[in-house]
Amino acid sequence: MSYKRKKSPFWWTSFTDANGKRVRRSLGTTNRKEANALESKWKLEAYRTKQWDEQPERSFSELMLCYLKATNRKRSHRRDLDAARHLKAFFRGQVMEKLKSSNIRAYQEYRLGQVSKKGPIQPATVNRETALLSSAINYARREWDWDIPNPVVGRLLQEPEGRVRHLSLSELAMLIRLAQAHTPHLADFIELGVQTGCRKQELLGLEWDRVDFDNNRFYLEGQHTKSGKRRSIPLNDRARLALERRRLFREQYCPTSCWVFSHECGDRIQDVKRSFRTVCDKAGIKDFRIHDLRHTCASLAISEGVPLAAIRDLLGHSSITVTERYAHLAPERVQDVVAVLDRITSHSGHTVYGDTNAKRTVRSVTH
Repeated sequence: MSYKRKKSPFWWTSFTDANGKRVRRSLGTTNRKEANALESKWKLEAYRTKQWDEQPERSFSELMLCYLKATNRKRSHRRDLDAARHLKAFFRGQVMEKLKSSNIRAYQEYRLGQVSKKGPIQPATVNRETALLSSAINYARREWDWDIPNPVVGRLLQEPEGRVRHLSLSELAMLIRLAQAHTPHLADFIELGVQTGCRKQELLGLEWDRVDFDNNRFYLEGQHTKSGKRRSIPLNDRARLALERRRLFREQYCPTSCWVFSHECGDRIQDVKRSFRTVCDKAGIKDFRIHDLRHTCASLAISEGVPLAAIRDLLGHSSITVTERYAHLAPERVQDVVAVLDRITSHSGHTVYGDTNAKRTVRSVTH
């Protein structure tokens, strides 16, 4: 019979598999009836394998349903559900033991030929969907000992470089000025977005008990960040002033509100998308989204020579590779690097040609 374990919301099972090994695993559901049905299915499969050497076939639907149930607490669960819907339309009835690379290529071609409301389906979208399939397969192999192949590995589509749109200093000043006249809290939101590089929901979900004025920083816990990792965000003068304006607003209108960005009634401001678009239109700023405030933060920092690793830590990127998309915004910094290398090697008195005369001779030959 299925049973409960401490610190787990799911039902668990314990049975002997076809090889005589004792197996204890999560059933991936909080519903007792579903748990008992799945447990009975697994036990029957183990019996058939042992008695008749009959290997059970795993379907795509079984794989994806079990995986989505087992991972329904992921931050990306909603996105996973959407991706699974597209996968299901193509792989419905697919036996996972028979899944091949040709099936993955066929799915990629199928999806790239489709058009959504936003336009043609992009390689990045297809990659997210096939990555979900790969994750489900790996999870089943690791957690449930399913003997199924993973032909998704090495089959991701090449993606074009991501769009990077940022503001100039004059555009930024105009945007903040117009936002102040339109909606004061929007001006503070823009200021904090540029000065800290935080994402929209990281700012709109910020609570006062995570703001530390004494140490000039605020804190983002794992549940508040995209990466799931805790970040400490330092405050410069402009960011601190924006927060002090929000604190003054709170004292005046809603002293018991826990939200940094709140309405006069104290409720959290859920979104600023509409007012942001209005102010951008007034400023004549085209093709600029809220997330581009984050790009602006990174581009301004890198143009002043801030190391990519420091920008990565501030923005909370999972990898320096993500941050490197901004490197092209300051090509003169790359020139500075090669100039430094040239100066160092020249002052050392060392040349790759051995001596100055040899170097001059080679130059005359090559020219």
